[in-house]
Amino acid sequence: MASLTVPPAPPNPRQDAIDLHKAFKGFGCDSTAVINILTHRDSVQCGYIQQEYRAMYHEELSQRISSELSGNHKKAMLLWILDPAGRDATVLREALSGDTMDLRAATEIICSRTPSQLQIMKQTYLARFGTYLEHDIGHHTSGDHQKILLAYVGIPRYEGPEVDPTIVTYDAKDLYKAGEKRLGTDEKTFIRIFTERSWAHIASVSSAYHHMYDRKLEKVIKSETSGNFAFALLTILRCAESPAKYFAKLLRKSMKGLGTDDKTLIRVVVTRTEIDMQYIKAEYFKKYKKPLAEAINSETSGNYRTFLLSLVGHGH
Repeated sequence: MASLTVPPAPPNPRQDAIDLHKAFKGFGCDSTAVINILTHRDSVQCGYIQQEYRAMYHEELSQRISSELSGNHKKAMLLWILDPAGRDATVLREALSGDTMDLRAATEIICSRTPSQLQIMKQTYLARFGTYLEHDIGHHTSGDHQKILLAYVGIPRYEGPEVDPTIVTYDAKDLYKAGEKRLGTDEKTFIRIFTERSWAHIASVSSAYHHMYDRKLEKVIKSETSGNFAFALLTILRCAESPAKYFAKLLRKSMKGLGTDDKTLIRVVVTRTEIDMQYIKAEYFKKYKKPLAEAINSETSGNYRTFLLSLVGHGH
């Protein structure tokens, strides 16, 4: 469930474009007006607004935002006006580029998305950046981490809720043999099961494993694997069990302790607002006894804070 709130009768995109242009004109930018318009439009509406803006003012809305806004507010807004696949592709491209390399962010985006989201995102990546996502993964990652990412973006998986209990049992046994039962780890088996099976199936394997061997699969992954490879396996497992819980935890980590990890905060809020932010908010409140909006409110400031809170919405 999305947390985005859109007016019941959405305004005409041309009118929005005119109002945005007005907000940018003159001395200083009327940031509140810009936030009020764009954070209450979905990605399709944002697309229409950008077309109208381009047609009327012969410049890209994104360029205007770039020159008028700054810092985290600008970063978040530029990501928000893209469509969902465009947002993911942009985050990935940045995470797989020299100066801004962030293999954890790349792994999170890939391993927390559904096969159909990954399909569209791969096409968008190629169209936007003129290179295959697989090429960039191959170039910047290595070993088992590279193998699991390439398999995860390459294999079409079933997305429905049905699972075959017989195969679930076999997979649990195979993972046991590949990890706890032997000296060393047979990573190939972990890669095969985690990239070929549906989320519903992996969630069932996880509970079957616990039942059969009295040990949590998450603990096994942590003791048998390490680094980015372990992070990929854990992301797949946690999203198979509950994406909302996974993202609630990620948001908590981004705001805990000294300083805020704004990159993660922006990435999660902007990419989940139109998908499952209501569920994430509920999980956040359940686990941390504090509304997500309250946490964001105390960790951020200014227009950046207003922007994030407009997307997340109040309440829990």
